[in-house]
Amino acid sequence: MEGSTEGTEPDSHSITLHPLTPQHTGGDASTIVSPTQTHYDGASDVDGTTMRSRSRSHSRAKLDDDTQHTESGGKDDEEEREPHPAVDLTQDEGIDPGPFPVKPYMLASLVDPKNMELLRDLGGIAGLLKALGSNRKRGLSRKALAKAPDASHHASFAPHADKDGRPGAGGAPGAGAGASQRHDRQPETSARDVPKLVVTGPGGEDGGGSPVDHAGENDNAHEEDGPTYEAHIDERRRVFGENTLPSRKTKSLLQLMWLALKDKVLVLLSIAAVVSLALGFFQDFGTPRPDGEPPVDWVEGVAIMVAIFIVVMVGSVNDWQKERQFQVLNEKKEERGVKVIRDGVEMIIDIKEVVVGDVALVEPGEIIPCDGVFLSGHNVKCDESGATGESDAIKKMSYEDCLKNEGTDGGDGLKHTDCFMISGSKVLEGYGSYVVIAVGTKSFNGRIMMALMGDTENTPLQIKLNNLAELIATLGSAAGLILFIALMIRFFVQLGTHNIVRTPSQWGIAFVQILIISVTLIVVAVPEGLPLAVTLALAFATKRMTKENLLVRVLGSCETMANASVICTDKTGTLTQNVMTVVAGSVGIHCKFVHRLEDNQARTNAGEEPGVKPTGSPKHVEDFSIDQEQLNDTLSPALRTLFNDAVAINSTAFEDADQETGQLVFVGSKTETALLKFAKEIGWADYKETRESADIVQMIPFSSERKAMGVVVRLPGGKARIYLKGASEILTKSCTRHVVVERASADKDVQTKPLDELSRDNISRTIIFYANQTLRTIALCYRDFESWPPPGVQAESEDEVPYAELARELTLIAITGIEDPLRPGVRDAVADCHKAGVTVKMCTGDNVLTARSIALQCGIYTAGGIIMEGPIFRQLERQDLLEVVPRLQVLARSSPEDKKLLVETLRSLGEIVGVTGDGTNDGPALKTADVGFSMGIAGTEVAKEASDIILMDDNFASIVKAIMWGRCVNDAVRKFLQFQISVNITAVIITFVSAVASTEEESVLSAVQLLWINIIMDTFAALALATDPATPDLLDRKPDKKTSPLFSVDMYKQILGQSAYQTTITLIFHFLGATILGFHHSDDSETQKHQDSIVQTLVFNIFVFAQIFNSINSRRLDNHLNIFSGILKNYYFMGITLIEVAIQILIVFVGGAAFQVTRIGGREWGIGIALGLVSIPLGALIRCIPNGPVERFFIKIHLLPNPQVLPTSAPEADWNSAIRLVRDNLSTFSHVRGGRMRASSYVGKSRNARIAPESRVALPSIMTMVPTLIASSIGAGWAPQSPSGLSNPAQFDPSKSSAALWEGKIQIHPDTKPDDPVMHRWGAIARTT
Repeated sequence: MEGSTEGTEPDSHSITLHPLTPQHTGGDASTIVSPTQTHYDGASDVDGTTMRSRSRSHSRAKLDDDTQHTESGGKDDEEEREPHPAVDLTQDEGIDPGPFPVKPYMLASLVDPKNMELLRDLGGIAGLLKALGSNRKRGLSRKALAKAPDASHHASFAPHADKDGRPGAGGAPGAGAGASQRHDRQPETSARDVPKLVVTGPGGEDGGGSPVDHAGENDNAHEEDGPTYEAHIDERRRVFGENTLPSRKTKSLLQLMWLALKDKVLVLLSIAAVVSLALGFFQDFGTPRPDGEPPVDWVEGVAIMVAIFIVVMVGSVNDWQKERQFQVLNEKKEERGVKVIRDGVEMIIDIKEVVVGDVALVEPGEIIPCDGVFLSGHNVKCDESGATGESDAIKKMSYEDCLKNEGTDGGDGLKHTDCFMISGSKVLEGYGSYVVIAVGTKSFNGRIMMALMGDTENTPLQIKLNNLAELIATLGSAAGLILFIALMIRFFVQLGTHNIVRTPSQWGIAFVQILIISVTLIVVAVPEGLPLAVTLALAFATKRMTKENLLVRVLGSCETMANASVICTDKTGTLTQNVMTVVAGSVGIHCKFVHRLEDNQARTNAGEEPGVKPTGSPKHVEDFSIDQEQLNDTLSPALRTLFNDAVAINSTAFEDADQETGQLVFVGSKTETALLKFAKEIGWADYKETRESADIVQMIPFSSERKAMGVVVRLPGGKARIYLKGASEILTKSCTRHVVVERASADKDVQTKPLDELSRDNISRTIIFYANQTLRTIALCYRDFESWPPPGVQAESEDEVPYAELARELTLIAITGIEDPLRPGVRDAVADCHKAGVTVKMCTGDNVLTARSIALQCGIYTAGGIIMEGPIFRQLERQDLLEVVPRLQVLARSSPEDKKLLVETLRSLGEIVGVTGDGTNDGPALKTADVGFSMGIAGTEVAKEASDIILMDDNFASIVKAIMWGRCVNDAVRKFLQFQISVNITAVIITFVSAVASTEEESVLSAVQLLWINIIMDTFAALALATDPATPDLLDRKPDKKTSPLFSVDMYKQILGQSAYQTTITLIFHFLGATILGFHHSDDSETQKHQDSIVQTLVFNIFVFAQIFNSINSRRLDNHLNIFSGILKNYYFMGITLIEVAIQILIVFVGGAAFQVTRIGGREWGIGIALGLVSIPLGALIRCIPNGPVERFFIKIHLLPNPQVLPTSAPEADWNSAIRLVRDNLSTFSHVRGGRMRASSYVGKSRNARIAPESRVALPSIMTMVPTLIASSIGAGWAPQSPSGLSNPAQFDPSKSSAALWEGKIQIHPDTKPDDPVMHRWGAIARTT
């Protein structure tokens, strides 16, 4: 049926009924594929609340296949075609459509994939409007609006044009539309009308379905009555849904606390706390106590529980705040108005108020809020790349126009044209209206958003910390069990031999004491400060990052960024400002103007006088440079008018007030706004007056095929003129003349001259000169016709003259260089990345020249780097891909699929990858990457939902801050680990040794003392060490690999050294303290008890001060000696250290019985502080031990993994110089063999012929040339070729080398060394620049 007029809609005034032949009978699940070539299968299955995404490539391949079947037109093909539903129509079954004959998911299937046949089955636009109860000109009727009780919920978006104050004018939160199942269609006659097509609802024949008028498109063909026209907005909302997406369910504070409590360490700690509390109560209140001894054993359990509560509260409150913060940001971002027509009145309503059946208006720059079917308009074009990945602009036509085009050119008339509006796509130009058919979760964009909602996986640090916590818990439990067994053996020996006389009650207490000391050991071993340290570090970092324009959505991504080894960044808006401006240009051939010439002398290529450049190059002696502001003085009035007309009339951009600033700005494509801004700044005639005064005959919209746009205007005397603007390298080839500008020509009319070889060379050099500076070059041309239409041209009407007939014999007015300037600070940011060991790769849809130039300016393109284009990149075989990707620095003309392929390949190579993205179609790459950065300003909602961190200012420099803060978090956790593990090792060893040595099963440190050390010190240390601010010094080292261990050699050295020291001094003073202090054994028990108490207090003091000074020592993780660096900026650290010292003094003076300490004299204080202070010089001494031998020892005892050393150079022979020599000599021969040979047309053709496209990129084999090459290399004594030599005359000509970029070659940086492996592999097929 495709390509024919049978079964199509009649024209708007026809009253004849054409039979509607069913196109497909696949049942409820079948979907008919549209003949357009812009299908997109969103491939989201909505099954209840579960969303499942299918592979896009599979879907698209299937659709393309379907399209070919359809276009072949055979019935057999249609029968063989496998149904491929993109929307699950079974979901319609449970929906009561009420007065509507269509169901939501059926409507959604109109656009996913775009489905003309289904629209035709519904009765075209007339049938659809009737089914939805809407009018194409007036929108929803007054009846429908009047019934809505309280339509406008959003006061801030009260309708602007509510003339009659009717209650329902504001609409209601948008309804969702979707797709409904196929229904049996039965003809039904009516007394009033010709037979109609009836779409019956579940009610069958009982009139539940309303007739769909198929008699024509005239709005007056039927009266607007019936249940669908009267269905009020609330009913529409009930059937089709609201235009809101369910925000990701935010967990309540209690849920977050429960999640935090499920941490393995905290679970173990909770068990220990319960046991400790129970035993404490038993010991305090279940057994008789000696006089004067306070019941303080229960304090342990309570203190542990308090510690757990602190950890859980800090973590969950932080998570909760982050969720709230993100929700508020999202709600603010989603606030926007949508222009609709209701009861014939244009009004702006809140996006949430839009319902199915609304007639919405579109204008340039708008993001389409809902799915719909285009009704009418002028030159509406949409960029659907953000939604579907379709890079070309899609022109929107009415359904009737689509049917007409479908019958022309064998169906090719619909290429890049359709009548479906897809939510999430952007309107590039034109104005029009469409009827809304799907909103909210049933719209195309809504289904993608729902599919992206999912849980995130653990980050590398979280995995390592979980493993560490398990290991420590296991070791701690083992130590506790061993201690328990050892003490129980002694207990049973004592019980059997009666060495110690005890009552049964005392034996029971002794047993409980053994149990308590064993549990205390486990409690000491478990690093309960670890989750707190991580949480505090992340909380501190994320709050600071928000101030730095980084909104962290996924907390773990913060520390993942620390070890990011590769960043794949977009160009536009991230590296550049995304504001196009005319900064240079050439009027005619010779007049080169530059914006602020004094500051930008390098922007002009005028001044090629003799002697400036080497002899032999063409001379353009007539070229001259002027400042942009001098254009009015230099150009004649006639030429100024011509230039201004070419800019103003041939443009669809317009001036409008910015919603945020209120200032007048140009709206439209960036190129057009740049040119209009240029004309306005120079002071030329107002664009609006110029445009309105022109008599426009024909408009030629921009298309990606011709890369140009034009407008034909009627001139006085029956003449006509076409203005064209577009890609300079294409339009200038169609030029035969150019306007003449001379310095003294201010009062002459427009003069033109024919283009000769010298002029063409000047044009080509100018274009390449601008392109090398990242300027987008736009040519402005015109051509005059004596009459219109031009004589001898076959045209259906005077506004449909073929472009090919117009775009020749043009006169060049000017070439303008438009720049999207680099963001300030980007070059420094890229340099910082390189310094930090992070490779930056640029992925852009722009051409190679612009991409290379930006990459050079930013410092991304460096020696050894490769530039490749997307089409070549995606065809590489797996092995070649793995070889190219590490060296690939710029990927030009790349699609989102190329970006995803690049990310997947990098990850398979073990890299930790950060990716930036702003479009909906960047979602997959953002999800695939380890850390996804979306753009806060330019980013779509889909991109934000898929990302981990949002760059609020869209600036690349913010990514460097993310790396810095990520490393700060990682370092904070490691500093804490280094400190914590030292404490734990010491505490476990001294507890174990002293408990086993003691006949009373008493440890050197009492349980409460251990608690102060273990809980308070850990919590304080976590606070102190986790709050060190990020500094640029963090970028002075390379990132860690995913497989790198959590502990470095330096950390192990410090942990072992400090633990050994602390254990030694503690045990020495525990066993020999009395002797060292000069105490003699006393027979008086009170005196003896006091002496023992002083010794124990001193041991406690030594241990605590050793920890306090070790926390200062732990501020550095490397071998640098300055541990006080930045300490004055960290007020937390200074404050906490002072608090620790103060509390320790307080404990000793007033702790008394609870802590089992006593007041001590100055000598003991001095000894305690001095021995603690030794930690600092000891740390410096340990740092002086070389890492090499220590690392080898640690690897030998398996404390560190044996790193897999990868080869750093390829074991290939150095053939490159020989290849180059042979190639240069052959090149020389081809140039000097003789005039006849070179003049041969056959030779010319063969040399200039393009290489035939192949299924994959062929890599030339040079193995057969090896013997010759080696011999020539040795025999020739290779030396660099001189610039003026014959062997490669074009090598040092920048214009020639840049021109090679248009050939789609792989490029290798010119500074790459000849013996670099990349030259061996790709040198032969790469064109060095």
